[in-house]
Amino acid sequence: MPGSKTNAMNRNEVLAAVRAIPPSSDFVWDGKDEDKRPSTVEEMQAASEAARKGRGRPAGSGNKEQVAIRFDNDVLAAFRAAGPGWQTRMNAALRDWLKNHSPA
Repeated sequence: MPGSKTNAMNRNEVLAAVRAIPPSSDFVWDGKDEDKRPSTVEEMQAASEAARKGRGRPAGSGNKEQVAIRFDNDVLAAFRAAGPGWQTRMNAALRDWLKNHSPA
């Protein structure tokens, strides 16, 4: 939001605070605040795997192939007029046709 203050410290205060941190100091958990507890290696690996699994397109059935094919406008219009799922219905119609016909 324009005009909203995002940081209570100015640039010089931030730089001074960063310089005040000893370079060799490690974080030591006080055992009280669970939000500040460092994650274990196992927790980090589990979180990494969970984040990786959630990315990308959902896995398909694995038995379909993407092709470019041309249909007459009236055929496409008829299937599209029925709304979403027209490609699935077209696939079902072709599968039904194959039951009684030879593709060659």
